[in-house]
Amino acid sequence: MRAFVTGATGFVGLNLVAELIDRGFEVVALHRDGADLRQLSRHGVRLAAGPITESAAVERAMPERVDAVFHVAGDTNMWSRRNAEQFRANVEGTRNVVRAALARGARRVVHTSSIAAYGIHPDPIDERTPQLGRDSWIHYLRTKALAEDEVRAAVADGLDAVIVNPANVLGPYDERNWARMIRRAATGRLPAVPPGRGSFCHVREVARAHVAALERGRTGENYLLGGADASYLDLVREVCALVGSVAPPRAIAPWKLKTYARFSTWSYPVTGRRPVVTPETAALGSASMVCRDAKAVRELGHRPVPLRDMLADCLAWLRSEGALGRS
Repeated sequence: MRAFVTGATGFVGLNLVAELIDRGFEVVALHRDGADLRQLSRHGVRLAAGPITESAAVERAMPERVDAVFHVAGDTNMWSRRNAEQFRANVEGTRNVVRAALARGARRVVHTSSIAAYGIHPDPIDERTPQLGRDSWIHYLRTKALAEDEVRAAVADGLDAVIVNPANVLGPYDERNWARMIRRAATGRLPAVPPGRGSFCHVREVARAHVAALERGRTGENYLLGGADASYLDLVREVCALVGSVAPPRAIAPWKLKTYARFSTWSYPVTGRRPVVTPETAALGSASMVCRDAKAVRELGHRPVPLRDMLADCLAWLRSEGALGRS
């Protein structure tokens, strides 16, 4: 079995590559020129350089009649100044991957989307919940929903594709996502805790769910991947309990977080510093984004993991990389 993986140098991508190699796949990994290949090169994959935003480069890198295409690459930017770049990566990049898969005769595509495609809902969501992301003012949510539209259009043209929608992902190889908050909480340098809540899933289970989606997911279907529901304050308290530090007593008020985000964004032209918090991150950090994953548990064998176990694995990996001393 041969697999073609985009986004293989990222957090989810690295865990997926490790899972595929363990299962005996030959892996062709697409990466950007200049990408950090230190972690990826440990897995014995065949490297292919090229941006997903160039259709010819994607088609050239993808093997003919490849057994599996895992489209994991994505831009999680939350700053409006980079919206155009994000649209090219998330929407046009997905279009390039699925069209290349059609042209090269790929057997099946597994597209990594996100719970973000469903937008913000007051109650827990499942796969039957309307997707509000395409109409959201938060550009990331909109592009994740529009990327799914590209996949569905390719399915209508004969592509066999499945969509997985992870919630918040925790675990090894995370350097830039939740690891930032975890690192700062563990070292007592977290200035404030967002007041929202969400669902969390272990990255290794997300990788296994990708392979299960390849093997037995239903064509054109979405599969939400969750596991543990918690507030962000609960998450920080668990981190502090694991490292033996003192947790913040409460989360920041939503209005304070959103006011700081506006100030941080407005001051950029004067200071030249990228905002630490943007209106987009403040809105998501104040929202409840919780999902139900019964469909993935039933059809893909997805396994929820307790929050403390996920955080312990993340902290252990950060320690092994010497990253807990950096903020």
